[in-house]
Amino acid sequence: MRARDIPITAWIGMFGILLAVFCALFAPFIAPYGETEVVGGVWQEADAQFFFGLDNLGRDILSRLIYGARTTLLVALAATVISFSLGIILSFIAAVSGGMIDTVFSRFNDLMMSIPTLIFALVVLAVLPQHLIVLILVMAILDSTRVYRLGRAVALDVAVMEFVEAARLRGEGTGWIIFREILPNTLSPLLAEFGLRFAFAILFLSTLSFLGLGIQPPTADWGGMVKDNKDGIIFGIAAALVPGSAIAGLAICVNLVVDWLLRRTSSLKGGRGDA
Repeated sequence: MRARDIPITAWIGMFGILLAVFCALFAPFIAPYGETEVVGGVWQEADAQFFFGLDNLGRDILSRLIYGARTTLLVALAATVISFSLGIILSFIAAVSGGMIDTVFSRFNDLMMSIPTLIFALVVLAVLPQHLIVLILVMAILDSTRVYRLGRAVALDVAVMEFVEAARLRGEGTGWIIFREILPNTLSPLLAEFGLRFAFAILFLSTLSFLGLGIQPPTADWGGMVKDNKDGIIFGIAAALVPGSAIAGLAICVNLVVDWLLRRTSSLKGGRGDA
């Protein structure tokens, strides 16, 4: 694949993702001020010194936006990795084993999916201690139900193919069949789904923070910044729109890259089929 074959939309998406990752990795070095440092008046307007102005406590919005990228990306990525690991392993075990194991796993997954995700998360997080690990695990477990559904569907398609049957006849175990036969042949849709789940995790985390059950202050995250500054909108102050735009922009960038990967995968499959 050559660089000129990549569409401009994918380049825009990759640039946005890399920018967010850069801010997350080097936040202490590139942020003009500290994460919780009060540097001026409440909701001070943007000027040459404060590029996006100040928030409801007089903290620099640009600095908190940079620090918030670290928190938002870390929590969303951790939740997505855990949810994918759990969902894919359980779905592949169900698809390969079949019978009672498949029935029990699938019916339990249907039960979990029947409960509205946001309401379930709010109830659980309101009861459990408000800790970062608890937040990540709750997000991961809820999201793993969606991963399970996709993983089982693609695994069932591959599990009936001849090379998998040959592996069974050779006496290979469940672990071999999952990791050596099925997983390599389902990576394309799973990687695309990983990107979509990651974008969803960013939006879900921001929603929880906005409702007060996500990242707790004074730690900066984009959803919490929207919550802190939402009252300023009444007075024509755009402090809440900056983190809101960052959330929307990053979600769009992830989807642009995922869309390109899906189209590229589909075209490659089509080319192989024509040959």
